[in-house]
Amino acid sequence: MHIILGALGLIITILILFRRLSDAGIDIGWLDPFKAHRRYKWRKAYHANPLFDIDDPMKATACLMYTIAKCSGDISKEEKSYIISIFKETFKLPDKEATELLSNCSFYIKDENQVKDNLEKFMKASIENFADEQKEAAFSLIEKVAFCEGNPNEKQSELLAEIKAIFTPKKETFRKW
Repeated sequence: MHIILGALGLIITILILFRRLSDAGIDIGWLDPFKAHRRYKWRKAYHANPLFDIDDPMKATACLMYTIAKCSGDISKEEKSYIISIFKETFKLPDKEATELLSNCSFYIKDENQVKDNLEKFMKASIENFADEQKEAAFSLIEKVAFCEGNPNEKQSELLAEIKAIFTPKKETFRKW
């Protein structure tokens, strides 16, 4: 019994001490582990690259189209107008939204190697949202952009091969035993 009373007395003493410290203006909020965990999660989300959180198949396809065009160097005026026309025809977007989608892609993708080197990480959030028909259509759109100004260069060809590998469904082998 004397152990329980001693423990209760210690807890009450610590609580009174914390109360007196907070009344004196000394912040002890950093001791709260739940608050620290919330701050850590928020800081992690705040500093994360928004490019790798795209889960909409249309936006992911648009970013891949922009990336494949950027792999040929700076995007020309013809490539931009071709991509915007694809947005309007295929995605059924009005002029303003198609232009906004292209500018969003240019904001997300500062360097094409950012997507090229981390393609699986980029597609991780959105690949489950693609239907099989959407995968085929997305790859054909990306391929059209690659062939927009003639044959694709080596960097574009490598990226096309990687995208095709991601969009191609993996065949499961069934064994009897």
